[in-house]
This record gives sequence, structure tokens and C-alpha cells, in this order.
Amino acid sequence: MSNEPFVRLQHVSKTFPGVKALDDISFDINTGEVLGLVGENGAGKSTLIKILSGVYSPDPGSNIIINGKQVMNITPKNSLDMGIVVIYQDLSLFPNLTVRENISLSKHIEKNRKTVNWKNIDIVARNVLDQLGVQIDLGVKLGSLSVAKQQLVAIARALVYDAKLIIMDEPTSSLSKGEIDVLFKIIRQLRNRGIGVVFVSHKLEELFIVCDRITVLRDGKHVGTFPVSEVNTEKLISLMVGRSVSFERMAGDKFGEEILRVENISLAGNYENISFSLRKGEILGITGLVGAGRTEMVQALFGLNRPSSGSIYLEGKKISPKNPQEAKEMGIAYIPESRQTEGLILRQNVARNITLPIIREFAKKVKLLDFKELFAVARTWISNLDVRPNYPDMLVSKLSGGNQQKVVLAKWLATKPKVLIIDEPTNGIDVGAKREIHQLLRGLANEGMGIIMVSSELPEILAISDRILVMRQGRIAAEFDGNEATQESIMNYAVPKGKAAGGVI
Repeated sequence: MSNEPFVRLQHVSKTFPGVKALDDISFDINTGEVLGLVGENGAGKSTLIKILSGVYSPDPGSNIIINGKQVMNITPKNSLDMGIVVIYQDLSLFPNLTVRENISLSKHIEKNRKTVNWKNIDIVARNVLDQLGVQIDLGVKLGSLSVAKQQLVAIARALVYDAKLIIMDEPTSSLSKGEIDVLFKIIRQLRNRGIGVVFVSHKLEELFIVCDRITVLRDGKHVGTFPVSEVNTEKLISLMVGRSVSFERMAGDKFGEEILRVENISLAGNYENISFSLRKGEILGITGLVGAGRTEMVQALFGLNRPSSGSIYLEGKKISPKNPQEAKEMGIAYIPESRQTEGLILRQNVARNITLPIIREFAKKVKLLDFKELFAVARTWISNLDVRPNYPDMLVSKLSGGNQQKVVLAKWLATKPKVLIIDEPTNGIDVGAKREIHQLLRGLANEGMGIIMVSSELPEILAISDRILVMRQGRIAAEFDGNEATQESIMNYAVPKGKAAGGVI
């Protein structure tokens, strides 16, 4: 790691109407280091990234020095020219274009060439993939690749731009353990070549594996930057939220009668001979490795990935929902893993998102919506779930990840479900908001709702599950009482024989 700063931030602030997103931020990002950037949702991480990438301009009085030169006006174009590349969580690639086109074409177009030299495009793309030690077919459409390979393509594209600093926003959120190991190997390669990496993640354990230093933001302020040897998980959490946050078990103790029963459902290539039951007031945790069939199986209960055999019973009555609308009418709600692409309409406001599944309730006889009543219902749910800020007419895209997840919860709770299925409830959410979501789920269960929670995070599974199912290769490999399970016992069943256990990712 070099001691020379590539980026020096001095007294950087950013104010939006009524909000001080960044407040007098000062720290350095060194050449050839991996710097972890952490903080709760709303701490200012995204705003800082957008300033460095030229999307936002900082307030007057802010001073930014890049590669030894003071930069008065950062634009997206000159940010790239200076070697700063951001790889966002959604990757911002073109799934309908080939690998070679995603890697090389935009740089080729910037040179104002009127014709495309495809041979050169191939040479450039293959060269940067070879630098990373990655073998990917240049001619395949990007959308046909796994998320992990798409991420490697995004890194390759950054190298085409002669990146000196690569900012990775939640890069491991959709990767398996093996894929994360490959990514970390690539990050170390970049560091050894003198390329700086800013690693943004809510998975704190990863920071200690791959980072040299960690910068903590809280409420728009710089709390501190620390060598990884000087902090641990508990200290980071305390620095991030300004208080200690514990994750002691929140077990239920009052379970009612069986509300859901699944008997031997199967769908070739997805899940096989799945059987379990769910009681009122119970949180049933389902975990396992990526690709174990967890999501596909619970989607079957919501009219998606319909099983080819087996039976599903709700309150003793056999059901077979053909689609989500039928499942909703039966009293089943499903919150998908990706709140931004599947759970919310980002260009709509909070009120419209919350009331979307029950929109017909606000239709007048002349087929116009009663917006007064619609907003009143939305305000009730905003209050019940403590969505912040509590503005029903605010675009949901402007909310932090934790508050977006509360909106998705409100949206489906408004349907008054008997069974709530939630997939990765705290993915990409900071540690303080995780605690709030856990308390919400436990509160709903205590009121008699049956909850199925799919999660890759073992601490989460162990914290609030009353029973735990472990899936492996499309089957249920084990069942545990929540009070007796451990990470080790779960991993023993989650990992296929012959593979090393490294974590449920």
C-alpha cells in the first residue's frame, strides 16, 4: 500500500433542501489501498460517491485534490478521465450487448471514430480480461452471464478507462461464497498494481478480510478512518450508529395452530420433495447456499414457480395459487429479495407504493381514485412502521435502503396477510435498520402472523427464527429448533459433501 493519497477530501459538504447530506468531511484515499467505507443508510456514503463521480457538485468551500491537483469542477466525464470509476450495485451495464461491447465499445465511441474496428475491440477486451486472469467468451450477451461474471466485466471495463480508483458499491450482495473469494482475489490484484479500491459494504465481516483501512461516516460526518487492526465488528457498529447494537435472540413463545402446510412439492431443477409446516405466531427461517432452491421454493407458495407435484394447505384447505393475485387474495404476501427491482416502483411516491396491492379499494364509481383516502391509509402505515422521513408524497427512490424495505413491508401488510414470506429482509441495509426490521417481524409474529424468512445471513437466521430449515441442492437437508441451532451445525448441512464450508452467502 502506498502512502501517497490519490484523493484528498478537505472540508467537503453537500446540502440538499432541508438536508445536510455531508458535513465538513475530510479524509484521504491512498494509491494502492483498499479503503472500506461504512455507515448506516443515510450516513452520506452515496452522496460522497456521487461527488467523486461528478454526479453532484459539493457546496462552496469544499476542496478536493485528485492525484495532486485541486479539482474545482468534477463532471462525470473528467472524473473518468482522472481515473475514477464507480461500479454500482446494479452494475450499470448493458445486458443486451456482448461482453466485448460492454468492455470496450464506450471507450471506442468516446474517441469519435466513425467506424468500429471489431478486431481492436476484441484485442482490448481480451487484454483486460487476461490481466484479471478471467476467461469469459467475448461474444456472449452479458445478460446470459452470472452476476459474478458481470461484475468481472464491469471491473474489466474500469481497466479500459485506465482506472486509478475503483469504487465498488455493495459488490458482494448477490454473490456466493466462492464468487466472493474470486472477487477478493481480483481486488488484491488491483491493489498490488497500485489501483485504489473503495469498498462499500454492510457486511462488516468482509471489511476485515479485504480492506487496509476503514472510513466510518455517521449522519453526514466523518467519524474516523482506522487501520483494520485497530477496530473490530463491535467497535465499528458503535462508531456507525453512535451506540451499541446487540443482536440477542428474539424468540417467540406463543404459537397458535398450524396455518400453512407444504407436502412433497417438487419442480424439476428447482426444488424436490419439500415438506414443512408453519404455525401462527412463528418465524420459520430458511437458509442455505445460493442456488440451493430457497427462493424458488417459497415463490411456489405465491403463485410463482408453481410445483409440478405435491400439495399446499392454508388453514387446512388445499390451495394451488396460479398467480400472485390469487395468492394475495388467499392471504399470502411475498416480499422479494430485490426491493428496488421487484418490490418497489422507484419513480412513484411512498403513498402509491404502499397502496398499490389494494389500489382497487380507493376506486370511486366513476373509476377515479380517492387520493384523500389513499394518502390517509399510507400515512397510517408510515406511522406504524416509522418510515423516515414521513412524507407520503416523497419519491421512494429518495429513501434509504432500510426505509425502502419498510415501505415494501407496509405495502404487503396493507393486504392483511395471514402468511408473510420475506426473502433476504435486510439485504443491503445497515446494522441499525436491521435491528428495526427484526423487531418489526417479531412484533408481527407476536400478533399471530405466520412468517417465512429466507436469509443468507446466519446471525439473522439465529436471531429471530423459531425453527430453521436448511436447504441443500433443492432439498431440505436439516431442521433445527431456533434455540438449539449454531452457525456450525447449520453449515454442516448447508454445504454439499466434498466442498469446504466458508459461510452461507
